[in-house]
Amino acid sequence: MTAPVEERKDAERQRAFSSSPYEERFGFCRAIRVGDRILVAGTGPIGVDGKTVSGDAAAQAERCCTLIAAAIAELGGERRGVVRTRMFLTDPADQDAVGAVHARWFGEARPVATMVGAAWLCDADWKVEIEAEAVIGDG
Repeated sequence: MTAPVEERKDAERQRAFSSSPYEERFGFCRAIRVGDRILVAGTGPIGVDGKTVSGDAAAQAERCCTLIAAAIAELGGERRGVVRTRMFLTDPADQDAVGAVHARWFGEARPVATMVGAAWLCDADWKVEIEAEAVIGDG
């Protein structure tokens, strides 16, 4: 028999939210900070109005990165603290465009990164979704 996992107090976890309608509906936050780590959920191209930002994959990736950087900053981190990213694309032809946006936002940090093809994302109009992990300070 294993010992029960001790519940962490909410004071030990800080959360950031965005305008995504999926956060409330699916029961998650945009990002969470636990200690010196910030984990950012898969982030789609959602505007301040809660609707999908139109445009090509690069424009949508810009919006995703804007939301990710804002969540990291809200929780006390910086873009240069990003250590891992994952990019999900619905069309492999978009890899260079999305990769260029990624390099502009996170190239200084040189995180480990994964880019994969996805059959679908939460919204049929999304061409890209990106998630990230960051550390604060020396981590």
